[in-house]
Amino acid sequence: MARESLRPWPQRLPDQLAAAFGNTRNGELEAWVDAIARLPGLTPSSVDLAGECLRVGTAQDCSDAERGRIESLLRRLHPWRKGPYSVFGIDIDTEWRSDWKWERLRPHLQPIDGRLVLDVGCGNGYHCWRSAGEGARLVIGIDPSMRSVMQFQALRHFVTAPEVYVLPLAIEQVPANLDAFDTVLSMGVLYHRRSPIDHLVDLRGCLRRGGELVLETLVIDGAVDQLLMPEGRYACMRNVWFIPSVPMLERWLRRSGFVDVRTVDVTPTSLDEQRSTSWMTFQSLPDFLEVGDRKRTVEGLPAPTRAIVLATRS
Repeated sequence: MARESLRPWPQRLPDQLAAAFGNTRNGELEAWVDAIARLPGLTPSSVDLAGECLRVGTAQDCSDAERGRIESLLRRLHPWRKGPYSVFGIDIDTEWRSDWKWERLRPHLQPIDGRLVLDVGCGNGYHCWRSAGEGARLVIGIDPSMRSVMQFQALRHFVTAPEVYVLPLAIEQVPANLDAFDTVLSMGVLYHRRSPIDHLVDLRGCLRRGGELVLETLVIDGAVDQLLMPEGRYACMRNVWFIPSVPMLERWLRRSGFVDVRTVDVTPTSLDEQRSTSWMTFQSLPDFLEVGDRKRTVEGLPAPTRAIVLATRS
């Protein structure tokens, strides 16, 4: 961080991490740390961060007993939501096919090669690894979910390079107006924020002038003056606040100080893109939609459609 002129963040980070790991309310943290500590010290013969499934080593890099031990330890970090991954031949079939989202974005993204990247709400870091696979020089992901951070640490146990890190932090803990990152990702976060405009302003402050924002979020079909604010839950989620139309979302970005705002993809979420698996055994999208009308949620609202919007900091 100091090398990349991210001050004053490196001075604050030790206290931030101490507070996150010292949170006694997280009763599972000790078990997760123990699981990672028990992973064998294997060196993968290859690491592929550019393919749809991020591959760490092959089945030939370890014995059957070692592979069984690794799988058992990785399953202790259940549920795995972002992916997919393959670790020494163990296929981690995650809830989300995050690679589909990346492939929808990739043709429109400014080249990441040599860039400084921040991924806000990164989960276990899937898109952080993909950014590194595109040649980013440093990728920092932040997510307040300690389980997600521990999943990243389990992968990081075997992958010591490149420069990719996931920190157990929220965007409010990033120093304001860093003006430093070349690319900032916010994927699947905006609709969880009580104040979406404040979130966009915070993202803008992380970017250098001319830097690119990648915003992926839920949207509805409608005109510039239309949005959905669920009365209660949306697709069984409690913390969904605002789902704008695409024109309204673009207006929010322009009002927040972005230029060259352009929507590059709008795609309904399919039952193949988000679903339960043996690595995420809880309810998922098929359970959140009306059985007789898959275009409606169980609450009777429009089924999830997600947009990717790119914008530049002025």
